[in-house]
Formats: sequence, structure tokens, C-alpha cells
Amino acid sequence: MARLYRKVSENKIGAPPGTLVYTGETTGTLTEISVCDYDEHTSLEKTIRDPAEFQIYKDDPTTSWINVSGLQQIDMIARMGEVFELHSLVIEDILNTDQRPKVEDYEKYLYIVFKNLTYKEESADIEYEQISLILGVDFLISFMERDNEILRSLRERIKTGRGRVRRMGPDYLAYSIMDLAVDGYFAVLEKTGERLEELEESLLNPNQEPSPREIQKLKRRLLTMRRSVWPMREVVVKLDRRESGLLRPGTEYFLRDLYDHTVQVVDTLETFRDMLAGLMEVYLSSVSNRLNQVMKTLTIITTIFMPLSFLAGIYGMNFEHMPELKMVYAYPAVLGLMSLVAAAMVYFFRKRKWL
Repeated sequence: MARLYRKVSENKIGAPPGTLVYTGETTGTLTEISVCDYDEHTSLEKTIRDPAEFQIYKDDPTTSWINVSGLQQIDMIARMGEVFELHSLVIEDILNTDQRPKVEDYEKYLYIVFKNLTYKEESADIEYEQISLILGVDFLISFMERDNEILRSLRERIKTGRGRVRRMGPDYLAYSIMDLAVDGYFAVLEKTGERLEELEESLLNPNQEPSPREIQKLKRRLLTMRRSVWPMREVVVKLDRRESGLLRPGTEYFLRDLYDHTVQVVDTLETFRDMLAGLMEVYLSSVSNRLNQVMKTLTIITTIFMPLSFLAGIYGMNFEHMPELKMVYAYPAVLGLMSLVAAAMVYFFRKRKWL
């Protein structure tokens, strides 16, 4: 299960601003850097090993997409920041993988950070990954914690020339990556909605009893998703205002469409949270009703046996001069009287609809 908040690295505590410390999961994966350099007519892909090669893509007239997978090699990330003149606080935020989605304008480039959500079928859990984008005049740098399939379809579109991505600038490329992430939100919400329906059916089925642990787990998942999805709407709004000259005319139409999608995701998420709160209330009510039924049954049984215990107590006292003790039919008569009293009380309870 994903944590609501990641643990703070001990190296970050007390460190001055701009200290480069990777706070994500340590997997041992090396940093891989790939470049996709393209224009409307051609595209070229290559892998970079030496950070010195970044310089040729800084002022390249074609659009350069530099993708960084794996953030554990801090020296290479820092070297890239020097080449593209990135602020030390930006590099620090890239390595701190628990950032709140946001967009910051550094005049020469925009820093955009958001979350990518992936549903894992084998574990029925959600995997969270931070994606950071550096949008420049003619380049886009994307930083990811690990190699992810989310960008493969986009690379294929650039390679084959499908769509408008090769005719547009790096701002449209940044929009495309964000759009892929938002599409992933819909996929995760679909799986979450299915699980919510299963819990609802189990609540309405008297032969099944839902686990409160499952309800709490889903509540925690929705809360974590809200932390990742809700600020995404603010990011898109700021980009749509086109306060930066790095966003070209025409891209705002796609950003508006992306904003509509984020609003739809947020609305669906809030609806799921309301439904889950209702399910929790139904669950607590059902538990209370079952307890009331048990107490009602036990109370009725106790009430029926009270007069029987009274009769049995009287005739169980060892006194010599008691009426009907020497009668032949005294014992069955008392048992009959007790049965008659019990039947009369059951009839009375049923008439009053207590049974």
C-alpha cells in the first residue's frame, strides 16, 4: 500500500537549501538518458552516456526531447543541471520525489512536476511515480524515477510522424506527456470504481460480510490519489494562462481540453469518496442492526424464562407443607403450566411484533 507521506531522508534534515539528495526508492537501477531530436520532417533517437553531449541540444533549432529514467546517479543529474543552467532548487525538487504537483516559471524555462499513477493487477495496488519536466525554448527534459511504458506510445508517434507532435513545439510535447498521465488517472479510477461496486454488493448481500479493513484500505487509496490528482488542475490552469512566452499560440486549446479532463477526474474522485463514506455508514449501521437483533433475541429468551424460573424456584424449595406436593399429577401439571406461560408470552411478543 502506498504511503500517504514518504519518510524524510536523514541526509535532508538540517541540510541547506539546494542540497542534492535522492529521496525515492533505491532500486539499484542506473540512470539512462535518451534523446529524441526531431522536426516536422525527420526524427533521430540516441542514447547519451556522457553529460558533455547535452550542450549540443541546448541551442539546437530542432525540438530536442531528453528523457532521464532513474534518478539515483545524482552526479549525472547535477551535471545536466549545469549544462542547461537549472537552478539548484529545481534539481533538489527533481530528486525529492514527494513533490506536490506544481509549475514554476524561471524565465528561461518552466519547471513542471506531477504524478503518474499505474494500477498493478498482480497486487491490486497503485504505483505512484513523480514526473518532472523542464520546458525550454526548443527542448524538453523529462525526469522519471524508472523506465515507464507511459512514454512508449508517444515515442512511437514521433518516430512514425503520426499526429501533430512533430509539427508542434516542445510545449505541445509537454502537454502530450501530461495528457498521458491524466489518461492513466482514468484507468486507475475505473479499477477503483469496480472495487467500490464489489464492496457495495457485499454490503447488500446478507450472505457476505465486507471487511472493514478493505473499506479502510480503499479510503486510504482515494486519499492518496486526491493528493496527487487535485493539484494537477492548478498546474493546467497556470499553463493555460500563457503567462510564459515558452507556450506558443495554439497550445492553449489543448490545455483547456486537458483541464476539462482533470476536472472530470477530480469530480469522479470526489464522488467515489462520498460513496465510500456512505458505504462506511451502511457498514456501521448493519453491524449495529445485527448487534441489536442478537440483543433482542437474548432479551426475549431471558424474559420468557423469568416466570419459568419463578415457578421452578418456588417448587424447588424444600418445605414439608407445600400444596400439591403429594398429588400424583403435580409434576406434569407444573410443567404444563410452565409451557402454557411460555406459549402465552411468545404469542404476546408476536402480536406486538417484537418477534
